[in-house]
Amino acid sequence: MIRSIVFGADRELVTYDDDGPEALRAAKAATGTTWVRVTDAAPGEFERVADAFGIHPLVVEDVRGDVRAKTEEFGEYTFTLVKDAELRKGEQTFDEEVRSEPVGVVFGDDWVVTLSPVRAEAVERIWEAVDRGDERLLERGPDFTAARVVDVLVDEYFEILDGIETQIEVIEEAVTESTGIETLEAINAVRRDLLAFRKIAWPAREATNVLSRGDPRYVRPETEKYWRNVHDHLIQVVDLIETYRDLARGARDIYLNTVSQSTNEVMKVLTVIATVFLPLTFVVGVYGMNFAGSPYNMPELGWTFGYPAVMLGMLGVAAVMLLHFRRQGYL
Repeated sequence: MIRSIVFGADRELVTYDDDGPEALRAAKAATGTTWVRVTDAAPGEFERVADAFGIHPLVVEDVRGDVRAKTEEFGEYTFTLVKDAELRKGEQTFDEEVRSEPVGVVFGDDWVVTLSPVRAEAVERIWEAVDRGDERLLERGPDFTAARVVDVLVDEYFEILDGIETQIEVIEEAVTESTGIETLEAINAVRRDLLAFRKIAWPAREATNVLSRGDPRYVRPETEKYWRNVHDHLIQVVDLIETYRDLARGARDIYLNTVSQSTNEVMKVLTVIATVFLPLTFVVGVYGMNFAGSPYNMPELGWTFGYPAVMLGMLGVAAVMLLHFRRQGYL
């Protein structure tokens, strides 16, 4: 869907409902700042807008493809691509996963174009602010509008981090209480989400760094501070991602140590049992050599109380060994 709006410092808004080539060119030529928003794009809509504003086909290709966040300078405009990310149910599982969609922001001297294959909530929020007549957006030009769109996209990253932080807190409580496979699966899911999110945030930080320095031609000096603010937010996001990765790694180490300790306790008990039965097995083996008719045969084999005596002796040996292991702290 293509929508166009023209706004300026006089706070007069003009909306173009027609998305044909002539209407797009008229919107671009209108006095003021022109914003063309393409969302839930139907086939051919990206190309139609790109043709009207002279946008290179590679820009459309980048938005359609799953490429890294980037900023590129063209002769008549600046192009930056960031990801609209959120935690939502995965396609294969019911667990929440970090899912992302590209949002392309192209801005020139007096126009800005946003391209998103699906609905992007951040773009919708800024569009509604313009439609309401937000003075800051109406007065500060296309580069400020582009900065606000990217800023809201980055603000949504903090919501993802809040959700991941909650998951880590639950894991930290569970890891000391349970060594079930569910805990390990939860740890691996968080680590997978953080890795996926890292691949989104790191390139975005580099992309906004170019804009925060004011290198692109169409970033005005008075707008650089807003791009620096976005860049600072992304630095915080990246730092939090690394912190949470360390926490997840620590939770995994605690889990593995707990499992190892539990295994050691089991092995200790089994070792004690095997050690206790070792002399008993020896006694049973000795008395199993019943060589009848030999002068060297065990004389107690014919004793009436021989069997009870041996059993009591074996029980006594086991009791003494268990008492010893208990005093040594093995039990």
